[in-house]
Amino acid sequence: MRIWDIPPEKLCRSHLLGEHAELHGIWTILTEEREGYKNHPEVLRWRGKQEALYRKHQEIVDEMRERGYRHHSPLDPTLATGQGHQDELVDPLEEQVRILREKGCGCRV
Repeated sequence: MRIWDIPPEKLCRSHLLGEHAELHGIWTILTEEREGYKNHPEVLRWRGKQEALYRKHQEIVDEMRERGYRHHSPLDPTLATGQGHQDELVDPLEEQVRILREKGCGCRV
C-alpha cells in the first residue's frame, strides 16, 4: 500500500494506476472507518487529511485523463475534510525516487 509523493506525471502506467487503486482503498478505510489496514503507515499519514487525499486523487485522475484513460470512480467531495495538504512522508522523497529507479519500470524519476 503506497501513495507516492512524486508527481503523477512522472509515474509509469503501472504505478499511476496502482496508486489510484491504493488511494481508493485508503479513502474507504478513512471515510467508512474500516478496520482492515487502518494501522498501516500509509493510512495513518492520511488520517485527518481527507481533503489532501481528495486533492491527490484529482491530480492522479487529471494525469489518467491526460494519458487517455477513462475515470469512473469519483470520490465524494463532502467527505474531503481535514487538512488540505500532506506534510508527512512514510519514506523521504529521495528514498521514493531510489525505490522507483531500482524497479526499472519506466517511471521518469
